[in-house]
Amino acid sequence: MEVTIVENQRLEVQKKIDKILCGKAEVESCCPVKDILARFGDKWSIYTILTLGKQEKLRFNELKSQISGVSQRMLTVTLRSLEEDGLVNRSVYPEIPPRVEYSLTPLGQGLLLQLLQLADWAKLNIDQILEARERYAHKS
Repeated sequence: MEVTIVENQRLEVQKKIDKILCGKAEVESCCPVKDILARFGDKWSIYTILTLGKQEKLRFNELKSQISGVSQRMLTVTLRSLEEDGLVNRSVYPEIPPRVEYSLTPLGQGLLLQLLQLADWAKLNIDQILEARERYAHKS
């Protein structure tokens, strides 16, 4: 049986997916994607990473003013979570009044590159997605 290039590509994709997604018995111990997406796959984390990627360093209120709709509490929780995961650096300067700046770590910059690819895909496909939503809304 001859395997075509398209079939070979599909099989390679399947192998990669199998390496990421585990069987039901192994999920808790080996599936990093679930944990990672749960930690920073939400819109506020993504917006925060993109906003920090646009600027080198931002203070809390500067960051809050650039992320439309985020509450002070939600931004605080998001920044703490991203800092805990090593994606964001929090620098405190011993001044009066104290100055705190946030920036992406090298790990955060690596994630930023992946998010930019996702954003490019979203921009490229937004019309199709909106059309699909419209069709779905009018389904009986």
